[in-house]
Amino acid sequence: VQLQASGGGSVQSGETLRLSCTAAGHTPFGRLGMAWFRQAPGKRREFVAAISRSGSSKYYGDSMSGRFAISRDNAKNTVYLQMNSLKPEDTAVYYCAAARYYSGSHSAGDMDYWGKGTQVTVSS
Repeated sequence: VQLQASGGGSVQSGETLRLSCTAAGHTPFGRLGMAWFRQAPGKRREFVAAISRSGSSKYYGDSMSGRFAISRDNAKNTVYLQMNSLKPEDTAVYYCAAARYYSGSHSAGDMDYWGKGTQVTVSS
């Protein structure tokens, strides 16, 4: 499975961004749990959000709930991350990830496939 993330950029505090991640490969997109992680310079990779295969279950990291929203369109093989009210501390490289057997884990070690990441920079 190849994952391609896009939509990153530089914004001001309080603004919004929408990230997209499109999957390609032999595994049907609807059979993959999808997630977003992020990594700021000098910090560990952090769980942001995840969504089950059907989209019926969604999970969020502690500092994202209420500001971020994950969704997916299985017909387009795409998962989205809507980020509202962005803060400077949201600055990071955001990675899209996929898991064949996803059950709500927040661990990067449980993901099977990774995209290359997209930079999000929020200035105050």
